[in-house]
Amino acid sequence: MVSLIGSGFFLVLIIAAVFLFLNFVPIGLWVSALAANVHVGIVTLVGMRMRRVVPSRIILPLIKANKAGLDVSVNQLEAHYLAGGNVDKVVDALIAAHRAQIPLPFERSAAIDLAGRDVLEAVQMSVNPKVIETPIVSAVAKNGIELKIKARVTVRANIDRLVGGAGEPTIIARVGEGIVTTVGSSESHNDVLANPDDISKTVLGKGLDAGTAFEILSIDIADVDVGRNIGAELQTDQAEADKRIAQAKAEERRAMAVAKEQEMKAYTQEMEAKVVEAQAEVPHAMAAALREGKLGVMDYYNLNNVQADTDMRNAISTSGGNNLQPTKPVK
Repeated sequence: MVSLIGSGFFLVLIIAAVFLFLNFVPIGLWVSALAANVHVGIVTLVGMRMRRVVPSRIILPLIKANKAGLDVSVNQLEAHYLAGGNVDKVVDALIAAHRAQIPLPFERSAAIDLAGRDVLEAVQMSVNPKVIETPIVSAVAKNGIELKIKARVTVRANIDRLVGGAGEPTIIARVGEGIVTTVGSSESHNDVLANPDDISKTVLGKGLDAGTAFEILSIDIADVDVGRNIGAELQTDQAEADKRIAQAKAEERRAMAVAKEQEMKAYTQEMEAKVVEAQAEVPHAMAAALREGKLGVMDYYNLNNVQADTDMRNAISTSGGNNLQPTKPVK
């Protein structure tokens, strides 16, 4: 009985050891590689496990590349995997480039992938050019009419410039700049409407694909719409601004005039007060002059006559001479 229990325990240990070995050593991948005529040693697979590399991520792309006739080694694929690259996509891009007879070494493909670009999409774009549609670009001709233009740019990926080259936003920005320049240099918007291909010629002549990851094949104007009369609106706004400035200056002059008028009224009231005060002193001065003998009785009568004549003249000038009763002179 004890021997049977010991034999069963030993058998369980053997089975567990086999399972651990098969889990650590991917025998299935090794058999698949041998069947595909790809020579990969068991030690290499175990080394991948120890380096924390998923063997299937290396062996399956290696089998695919070998069947496509590519000269790719295990070390190249493993190094790219450890660098954080997408091994499967790089191999697919190499196969697509090989089928399209596009020269693409593994080092360049890996560099493009590590740069953050989709290397497979780039190869596909080299074979099948991509059409980039720009947003609506607003431009104003010299006669002040706004044109809204939409363009379609046909580009092909330039694999040699994928690393370090500008992307689609740069192409769209440069095309928009060319559209604004072309329309802005036109004397009339009718010239642009009559010859929209002038925009394409001008934009292509500027070499907009320089320093980008693409090669521009053609630029086609998809739509041209007439917008607002910007020139007239600017003139209207300028006239309104001039009007407001003139109104502000007139209001300033009016305020200054009102202030001056108030100042003159205050001065006049001050003078009238002084006159009233002086007039109040006249009787006292005349009385003093009479007492001191400096003013005679006849002189006093003559002064009253002059005052009466003056009052009559003022009354005539004020009421036009109606219903006037002349002041009797003092005798």
